[in-house]
Amino acid sequence: MDPIQRMIFERTLSLPSGGMIAAPEVLQLGQNLIHLIKAKKAIDIGTYTGSSAVAWALGMPSDSEVLTIDIYPGSYDSISSKLISDRPDIYPKIKRHVGPAAQKLDAMLASGEAEKWDFIFIDADKINYPQYYEQSVQLLRPGGVIVIDNALWGGSVVNRPGPLRDYSTAAVDETNQRASRDSRVYNYLINISDGVHVIFKKY
Repeated sequence: MDPIQRMIFERTLSLPSGGMIAAPEVLQLGQNLIHLIKAKKAIDIGTYTGSSAVAWALGMPSDSEVLTIDIYPGSYDSISSKLISDRPDIYPKIKRHVGPAAQKLDAMLASGEAEKWDFIFIDADKINYPQYYEQSVQLLRPGGVIVIDNALWGGSVVNRPGPLRDYSTAAVDETNQRASRDSRVYNYLINISDGVHVIFKKY
């Protein structure tokens, strides 16, 4: 793990919301997939404190781009902004967008960016996972990879649908089911951390 990643993890875990950070093994898996497909354009849906954006930037060459999207800029600004700006090997690659992710992704599709992106990481508001998934498949190039974090959602996705099932659980489960039935992709749900759904777009 790079020193900047250790620092971001330590600072993030001191926050009341620190448990939202993606686990190190999830970020390492994403980096390995980035190396495998030689990704140079990544979308990071859910910036939080910037740990995932930094991981993707570290895994890609100098002429790469990581677009990281979040509606709340405060966590990134307070935890990671200065650390990242002090790293010339990372800072130029990361482009931030503050605002609703679904709107940004729709705007990207409308501007002709379909099938232009190599790698997409989804780790944001769970209730919008189904929409993020569909937008991501359209933005992803053939041979590209989507990684969805929290795909097991504390194990709650295995519970039968019923009146006590919350909206986030239902949305994560719906996303998993969509990916498993989607003829455009290959998919594999991995039982590490809180569950990781890895999706490869077919050629």
